[in-house]
Amino acid sequence: MNDTNTLLIVGPKGTGGIDRYITEQRRYLADRMPVRLYTRYTAPKGDGLERATRMVLSSLYAVLLFPFQPRPDIVHVHSSHTYSFYRSAFFVLFSAYVWRVPVVLHIHGSSFDEFLATDSRLVRLLQSVVFDTVDDVIVLSEYWRTLVSELAGEEKVHVMANAVDPTDYDPTYPTDPVHLVFVSNLIERKGISEFLDAVEALADRPDLSFEVSIGGRGPFSDRAESVAATHDNVSYLGFISETEKQALISRGTVFVLPTYAEGLPIAMLEGMAGGNAIVSTPVGSIPEVITDDRGVLVTPGDADELTGALARLVSAPDEAVELGRTNRALIEDRYSWQSNADNLVAMYADAK
Repeated sequence: MNDTNTLLIVGPKGTGGIDRYITEQRRYLADRMPVRLYTRYTAPKGDGLERATRMVLSSLYAVLLFPFQPRPDIVHVHSSHTYSFYRSAFFVLFSAYVWRVPVVLHIHGSSFDEFLATDSRLVRLLQSVVFDTVDDVIVLSEYWRTLVSELAGEEKVHVMANAVDPTDYDPTYPTDPVHLVFVSNLIERKGISEFLDAVEALADRPDLSFEVSIGGRGPFSDRAESVAATHDNVSYLGFISETEKQALISRGTVFVLPTYAEGLPIAMLEGMAGGNAIVSTPVGSIPEVITDDRGVLVTPGDADELTGALARLVSAPDEAVELGRTNRALIEDRYSWQSNADNLVAMYADAK
């Protein structure tokens, strides 16, 4: 490929980490090659049948309009598991067999390992066809490389971790008091219930000095608001903008994400860029990043263990700050968007 070749990025809007990745991908590649986005489908609202109907209609609309896009020189498709993969399969196959251009498939999602282990012969056939068709597959870690390589072949699979721009964050490393930050969708999978349990348990200990900030919306918003109303050192901020989030994380000491399932969460990398120690769980690719000198990992769903980990860091603010400084340096060295963009451009250039 040369620098004038056009890249078409295909992915969803309003889906948290994938949406943020696509935004930054376009931002950092725009001065290297022409980049277009195809993001006509969004995460549907509602529940049950209403949600399923919206999802089908949104995807059908995106599929019907896709063939009318100007033909690019390379297509980069972002996908997750189950329904996202089924939809992405169309974009992959159309791009490869109708446009006859190289296709990169970028795997996100917290449960893609379970999706690969499906008992459905039809789904496994579709997986094989898609992985045979694409020129390259991007995964987030060595854990995912091992799994995906069984279908795609090792030569196709590239590990490219999620990335952030460290210049968006200006760490303050507060210790008086220690500042615990939780920013995510307030859904069960993110561990918000256990975090709120831990906050209430810590609040009963007069020997601990800390403050808590919670950003995000979801089914646990009412409970987060109630806990904040009960405790003066707890703030529930609701939805916050990207700029507000960056400023909040930069004022944090410990970023907390006691999630049940993840790939490599961008939110955690953002916490590291903000100079925070990390308290999370050993799921997905998180253990490859968060070692003992960067944070504490606890069992998903264990509020008591989470409480103990937070109490430890609140009681040892200097240790928390040291972990945070290590994390900031790691982001600058290994998880910055500059290096990520360099790797993407090199991979596009080598595409068949």
